[in-house]
Amino acid sequence: MGSLEGKVAIITGAGGGLGREHALLFAAEGARIVVNDLGGDSHGTMAGSTTPAQETVAMIKEMGGEAVVNGANVADWQGAAELVQQAVDTFGDLHILVNNAGILRDGVIFKMTESEWDAVIAVHLKGHFAPTHHAAVYWRSQSKQAEESGIATPGRSIVHTSSTSGVFSNPGQANYGAAKSGIATLSQICAKELKRYNVRSNSICPGARTRLTLETPGLGPMVQAPEAGFDKWDPANVSPFVAYLASDLCSMTGETFFVQGGTVGRIQSWTRAETIDQNDRWTVAGLATNAAKLVPGA
Repeated sequence: MGSLEGKVAIITGAGGGLGREHALLFAAEGARIVVNDLGGDSHGTMAGSTTPAQETVAMIKEMGGEAVVNGANVADWQGAAELVQQAVDTFGDLHILVNNAGILRDGVIFKMTESEWDAVIAVHLKGHFAPTHHAAVYWRSQSKQAEESGIATPGRSIVHTSSTSGVFSNPGQANYGAAKSGIATLSQICAKELKRYNVRSNSICPGARTRLTLETPGLGPMVQAPEAGFDKWDPANVSPFVAYLASDLCSMTGETFFVQGGTVGRIQSWTRAETIDQNDRWTVAGLATNAAKLVPGA
């Protein structure tokens, strides 16, 4: 029996790259899957097509698994609601949401346009929040019904996709980095708010060869597959940890992890560091004298 046997999962952006690898492994582990992908290019500018999602579903069915296609825009409120409802209507429940869909429109701040900012923030940040909201509404309702019936609430899991660009700040990606940093915080808030409904929420910062990383300045040559040996950039390397986070084997929540190749590392959240303090309001002159203690060596 697989680690996800009997589970129903939604995986967004599952028409290729990381999302497809997640979907294939989830299916191998026994999950039934709603494969979401709007189609289009990595910039989100070409007309969408469900063909990539259909290809993933065909691969799953060839394995003997169960999956259906969803072509909704995850940043569309109604589309996200229908995505969650499709999982429930098709498979009878929803246990796992993997938020993975994304695009890139890179540029330095003084060249980035309003539309480039808005598009990336929408697909990544709203595209994580909208499905999460509707899944949370469903899970809250299910939890209340279970409580009224005196039965245990089944465990649920959300896995969000953040990025090292967000948590470590990559120049040239203000829109993408801001969204990805926001996603890591959203995941922590989800963990705190939804714990009472037996929902866990974690996020990953994957290191993998995808159409997005291939277009990231400076990363293209680095992520190419080696001629021999272990390919640490293979996106399939990331999926086992995502499946673990989604499974009942995992009890962690509110965490963010870097995942690449055979490496998994916890990313420590914001913590307060050096402090200056006095029992009175600071003056500018006093701060000029003491503020350097906040950043040693600056």
